Amino acid sequence: MRTIINKNLNKPAIIAKPFTDKDSLRRLMLLSLLSLGMLIFANQLYAAEVNPYAANYKQQNTNQLKSLQANPEPEIFVSNHKEDDNISMLENGYDMIGSSGFSATETSSDLALAHAKKINADTVLVYRKYESAKTASAKLQLIKEAAKAGGEIDPNDLEEEPTQYHYYASYWAKLPMPLLGVHIIKLKQKVEEDAQEVVKEEPGLKIIAVIKESPAAKANIVKGDTLLKIGEVALASADDLFAAVKRYAGQKVPVELQHNGVEVKTTVALNLRQ
Repeated sequence: MRTIINKNLNKPAIIAKPFTDKDSLRRLMLLSLLSLGMLIFANQLYAAEVNPYAANYKQQNTNQLKSLQANPEPEIFVSNHKEDDNISMLENGYDMIGSSGFSATETSSDLALAHAKKINADTVLVYRKYESAKTASAKLQLIKEAAKAGGEIDPNDLEEEPTQYHYYASYWAKLPMPLLGVHIIKLKQKVEEDAQEVVKEEPGLKIIAVIKESPAAKANIVKGDTLLKIGEVALASADDLFAAVKRYAGQKVPVELQHNGVEVKTTVALNLRQ
């Protein structure tokens, strides 16, 4: 390899020439490994100064949700079943405070735990998914092909790229025992009317999770049921549900719902607001 000095710019310009001996190839590989080490070290220094979990945090709950404890010591779990975990957390009486998502090289999950403590969360769930990497073997193949063809190599192509991952973390707070104990969604479906596609709301509120040991669970209401009516209140929206449980708090109230496609009636003893 030769170094050519451009006197006009007074800066060295490096041009890679075909390798004719093994020593040159070894020197270039050693230089590349040193560059990789410096890159990883710089990334670790940056991570120590800037917590990516904090920098990419988005609050989900608008009610300033946080732990019931004054100074919680959050638990951390690393998993790869996000959707199932979300339902499990809801069923165990938690609600999501917010989440963080970003792409980066190796990042310690301790940073997620630190942010969980900062926002007064009880639990943080961390997920990591492989994205991409320019491996050493790929770089070596590039060198061999350039040497064989007698061509030049762009120094940027020889820079090692550490493995890139997508990180996601969700932060949760334990809730007090609710008045009813269900998490719901409003279902909509697309239908054809007069040769046009329109969106129509389905009746009632679909239950996506039932909190364990809650009044709903004790009344054998389950995930997948559709709430239609509580007392005299027909349920067309989440606001209707909130109004109904507030109205009948502490009372035994008749509930109409759809279970496996069949409309049924039951009675639920709602909790009092604490």
